[in-house]
Amino acid sequence: MSEAGGCRGCGSSVPQRAPWSLVAATAAFCLVSATSVWTAGAAPMSREERQKLGNQVLEMFDHAYGNYMEHAYPADELMPLTCRGRVRGQEPSRGDVDDALGKFSLTLIDSLDTLVVLNKTKEFEDAVRKVLRDVNLDNDVVVSVFETNIRVLGGLLGGHSLAIMLKEKGEYMQWYNDELLQMAKQLGYKLLPAFNTTSGLPYPRINLKFGIRKPEARTGTETDTCTACAGTLILEFAALSRFTGATIFEEYARKALDFLWEKRQRSSNLVGVTINIHTGDWVRKDSGVGAGIDSYYEYLLKAYVLLGDDSFLERFNTHYDAIMRYISQPPLLLDVHIHKPMLNARTWMDALLAFFPGLQVLKGDIRPAIETHEMLYQVIKKHNFLPEAFTTDFRVHWAQHPLRPEFAESTYFLYKATGDPYYLEVGKTLIENLNKYARVPCGFAAMKDVRTGSHEDRMDSFFLAEMFKYLYLLFADKEDIIFDIEDYIFTTEAHLLPLWLSTTNQSISKKNTTSEYTELDDSNFDWTCPNTQILFPNDPLYAQSIREPLKNVVDKSCPRGIIRVEESFRSGAKPPLRARDFMATNPEHLEILKKMGAASSIDAEDGLRFMQEMIELSSQQQKEQQLPPRAVQIVSHPFFGRVVLTAGPAQFGLDLSKHKETRGFVASSKPYNGCSELTNPEAVMGKIALIQRGQCMFAEKARNIQNAGAIGGIVIDDNEGSSSDTAPLFQMAGDGKDTDDIKIPMLFLFSKEGSIILDAIREYEEVEVLLSDKAKDRDPEMENEEQPSSENDSQSAEQITSSSQEVDLVDQESPEESSLNSQPESLSPADMDNAASVSPSEQISNPMENHETTSLDGECTDLDNQLQEQSETEEDSNPNVSWGKKVQPIDSILADWNEDIEAFEMMEKDEL
Repeated sequence: MSEAGGCRGCGSSVPQRAPWSLVAATAAFCLVSATSVWTAGAAPMSREERQKLGNQVLEMFDHAYGNYMEHAYPADELMPLTCRGRVRGQEPSRGDVDDALGKFSLTLIDSLDTLVVLNKTKEFEDAVRKVLRDVNLDNDVVVSVFETNIRVLGGLLGGHSLAIMLKEKGEYMQWYNDELLQMAKQLGYKLLPAFNTTSGLPYPRINLKFGIRKPEARTGTETDTCTACAGTLILEFAALSRFTGATIFEEYARKALDFLWEKRQRSSNLVGVTINIHTGDWVRKDSGVGAGIDSYYEYLLKAYVLLGDDSFLERFNTHYDAIMRYISQPPLLLDVHIHKPMLNARTWMDALLAFFPGLQVLKGDIRPAIETHEMLYQVIKKHNFLPEAFTTDFRVHWAQHPLRPEFAESTYFLYKATGDPYYLEVGKTLIENLNKYARVPCGFAAMKDVRTGSHEDRMDSFFLAEMFKYLYLLFADKEDIIFDIEDYIFTTEAHLLPLWLSTTNQSISKKNTTSEYTELDDSNFDWTCPNTQILFPNDPLYAQSIREPLKNVVDKSCPRGIIRVEESFRSGAKPPLRARDFMATNPEHLEILKKMGAASSIDAEDGLRFMQEMIELSSQQQKEQQLPPRAVQIVSHPFFGRVVLTAGPAQFGLDLSKHKETRGFVASSKPYNGCSELTNPEAVMGKIALIQRGQCMFAEKARNIQNAGAIGGIVIDDNEGSSSDTAPLFQMAGDGKDTDDIKIPMLFLFSKEGSIILDAIREYEEVEVLLSDKAKDRDPEMENEEQPSSENDSQSAEQITSSSQEVDLVDQESPEESSLNSQPESLSPADMDNAASVSPSEQISNPMENHETTSLDGECTDLDNQLQEQSETEEDSNPNVSWGKKVQPIDSILADWNEDIEAFEMMEKDEL
């Protein structure tokens, strides 16, 4: 697409009221002209290598799409570890994540225009026929308005856009008569009742069959929605209006955008994360460019590109100026408070902000795009993938990675803007990591934990809709694509909408309401696309010079929260004290603490920020005392290390984080519960014993299999259907006695993950696994030597499901073995003493609720490390130390500050 379609001519200005057809005609020229410059810092990649990588992307897509069609269709998504479809209501609920599923073959619809971009026109024609034949949009299911809009409505419109393009070419789709558009219109009308609010902001959810607020609808009582949820509708709804002539869709989407703009915080020009759909009050007042807000900003700029309405550009530029003034702390992008924008709202960033460098390319602000992208790339090189969230000093905050495409998106647009072959190498790294760590026999599996390499039985539809599209386009030449992609714009789900919609069915009033709310600085509105001689001023090493200082930002530097110097700081004043720098023995620091909140409003803001950072620092240190999950990696044929299961650790036995991993074949113990002397010691001798949970203590099981000669043990939950996707892990506790006699490693698997191993034994008899703290690289020699065809792999792996009915499990469970955070049960105090939680009680599958934080490599020698060493010393001296124990010095400080924080919050409310 012409993301640079937002450029308004190259080298000379286009008048503000220029016909949009002229603007669209210059769009392709803007981006292409930028690609003529590349930095000499990276050697050009040969056409042969680019073609090879492009073909590799095609093969990867075939692997993902083919397994979805074979094992999951017509279900919404593929479960790649168990080789079956995910059907709403038939799998344990994952909370809000499941709101994207509507029993409408989501992955197929989301993949339609990807098929055309990848030159799979025959497959596209077959896919359209399947959608028309099989998909039902009238299901009694509650779905997310936002997700249904960007994935399903956008997918249908993108498919329609390319279907009519192919029909015009005369070879394919000659039978097509706007059927996808009619489905899109039907879906659009089903979503309209969500807008029945006084504000015009839509309800976050709707029942596809019964709408809103009917007894059968089971929805319509919500009061809040996220800014992105309400502000990411205009492209799809306007395109639907322009395609069909029904103006109501664009009108409703515009009204929602107008309301969000009106409710922005006037002094900072920022918007919050969550808003009340009835009153317009901000519920969450933090502001950033990541989760909850991201695509609102994206759609303001792209609405200007697609629709040619100047007010959208003016609004975007106003917001962008505020973002760069308050949120951007190069190379970081940190959330702030909308009413106190000099005050950081948190000290971590989420993965969704990785789209922002690509949006900055569209804006034409290349330097900060290069900086942030390089910082993100360094994090990826550290962990193979971008964690769902990471801190300002690059610690893992949320460890999941659901194969998000935003970083690949920004990589593509930076390459288009600079022509720098460095970004081709970045794309090559992404391909290698996906194949090496995420590829499994039945597709690609999301990473449950980037530190251990464990997988989640999940392959979201956006992986096919976006990731393969951006990666293929990154390496493709213009002649490799059967249509001119510069004539289209990408939606936030990477669906393609034609730019000619700007001149079609223009019946919407374009009242410019922007100036009603703010005085605009004309210098903020750049009507020309970036000139490459400005971006790279007579210096082919310009982009490299921006990246170079960030090369080691993750590994070797320990930024203490990048400090910005703003006009609000008094001339000559020292930077504010940050929590990570604080030392209780430093008299100067103690003097600064006394002054906080007393001298001036600036000191008060510094004090509030310091207290919040201290609270988060204490929480992080508390969690760092917990053990991270472990990994069970199946390394035998046909898995070869491609399946990694999340496992819970034990408080006894060999510590896999300090010793070499344990590798061996698995064997079931007899008795299966392992609560007495084994009757089959010859079967488990020199192997890793499988034992069922229940009837005795974990330590007793470990001793019994160790006495039989086992080199390790895996305890499998006897709670049928339990899974790490929906239940938090726990640490297996000892029996209250000395457990130093247990020398073998012990790990815990929930029923679903354990069934994968048990089913593999039934299928292949001999199954070899690796017990480790983190998944290891696969053995390419073994894989090449024994690798069967992918078809055979998929057929075999399809039988390896987690069907717990096939496993003979004992239903009894001793209270001593109960997890604090397992299924809802009544636990006695004795139960509490024997169970220790690895993660919070919330569902692990929800990244917004999993706040586990660990250090990267302990490279920073600051207060955090001193406290960590202190806690480790205490743990060594007290083997029964409670995981809930807090760092006392900081806790004593926080106890005195809680009332102050509440007072600050009350002051903020009074200001409003």
